[in-house]
Amino acid sequence: MKKLIVLAGMAFAASTAMAQSADSYIVKTKGAKKTEAKTVNTMSDTEEVTGTDFVSQNFRYYSLCDWKDGMKFMVIPEKYDLIVNTFHDAGTGKEVASGKLRHKIMIYNNHSIGANGRERMNFTCQDDNKKYYFELPNGSFDDYCFSRLGVPTLAYLGDVDIAREKLKGHTLLTRATDYRVDVDYDSDNYEDVKVEKNMEVKVVDIGVGTRSFPVKIIVADKKGNEFYQNVALSKTNCGMRDDEFDVDNAKFLFYGSFDLVTGEIKVSSNYAQYMGKTIYTKYATSMTTKGGGKDNRVVKVPKLMEFRIDGMAPVRNTNYVTLTLTETETGRTYSKDVTFTNENVTGDIDGQKEDYFGYLFGFGEGRMRSTSAATRTMIREGRVGVGMTEEEVEMAIGEPDSKAELPDGRYQWIYKRTKSWLVIEFNKSGKVVGYKTPRRDATSSAASISKQKVEEEREAPFAGAYNANSRAAATRAAETRASSARTAGARSSYSTSGSTGR
Repeated sequence: MKKLIVLAGMAFAASTAMAQSADSYIVKTKGAKKTEAKTVNTMSDTEEVTGTDFVSQNFRYYSLCDWKDGMKFMVIPEKYDLIVNTFHDAGTGKEVASGKLRHKIMIYNNHSIGANGRERMNFTCQDDNKKYYFELPNGSFDDYCFSRLGVPTLAYLGDVDIAREKLKGHTLLTRATDYRVDVDYDSDNYEDVKVEKNMEVKVVDIGVGTRSFPVKIIVADKKGNEFYQNVALSKTNCGMRDDEFDVDNAKFLFYGSFDLVTGEIKVSSNYAQYMGKTIYTKYATSMTTKGGGKDNRVVKVPKLMEFRIDGMAPVRNTNYVTLTLTETETGRTYSKDVTFTNENVTGDIDGQKEDYFGYLFGFGEGRMRSTSAATRTMIREGRVGVGMTEEEVEMAIGEPDSKAELPDGRYQWIYKRTKSWLVIEFNKSGKVVGYKTPRRDATSSAASISKQKVEEEREAPFAGAYNANSRAAATRAAETRASSARTAGARSSYSTSGSTGR
């Protein structure tokens, strides 16, 4: 009797240990409703992750043909798997609901042929020690194992174990802007969050994600905010082809969301010469703001805007470098991916000039400093005001659709808008003296519009400021021009949302 009690106790302890082992793979970001079990960090913070390609050196892809006895997987059913069951109970031969096996660890036990002549892949459930099998849908094992189909529901835990050993406690760089946070512990619900690109984060935990993206990497920024990404590493049994990891799925590859902070990521001697330099945009271009959260957005930056280069991070496996740029006047921070290699690209008549550093930027302060602070603000907001030069107008709203000469050396630049014209008048010195926004109709033309009088506003600089970004504002200006012009010094109420540039 005593022996039976001891054996029962040992069995209970073993089952408890196995249950804890399964639970340890379920990790959640801070704020989920239930406290998750933590695993022991097997790597010190000071150890260095090395290698020119961390993924290929540490995570081997195993086709079904290469699976070995003892390989561990976790059952992670998706919606389809809750309708079509994956496993049979080896004792009864009956199908087992995938939901019942959710988060169970399956250990591979080779393949065999069943009594019905169909080939099957055999598993032992670590949690209850019961035997299960997956019956191949058709053909022989040799035929099936070379496909990418694999065994539904199973997320490969070998990748999770290696990632824990190699990455936990280490610092990574974010390479994407879209990540996730857990909503609660007992479900797979999550919320999307926006994160700053090229930000240093620390790996705080690693667990199981999904079958396709089995490694869940939870990281924290310097403020302690946690977020995660599920990524594919070896792609063992992920059920996806390599060509499916593009566009939206690219971020679910390790290098699509993270990179290592190692010597190869730090600025090399080739780029060190650029650090801290003052540069200016020679052309309008798109950049990403770096404010954290919802403030991260793509904006159009006008030409002759001045920046300081505060960071340079090579983008792995490309000839691109991510610049961190601080606007010298406002202190706002932006990022921009550029290449220092000017190559032609098939189908692009301009090659890579839109991304080529030498095309986009010049060294020094540029000519922006010759303008007043008020003018620079209006240029960045895409507005035009009295007193601006041709160059400043072009920087703010682009080149005109046509030009017209007037008596006494005056001239006009004419822009087509959706429902109106924009006519900007310059004096013979090349300075803006006023503008008009008459309606466009079937009978109006640039030539006829140019003959209409433009009221001067010399006494109220920028009183008639025009915002090129707001088409609705242009229409309202045309309707209210007569009354607003009678109010000396009155400012128009155009929107000041982001600049359009050229």
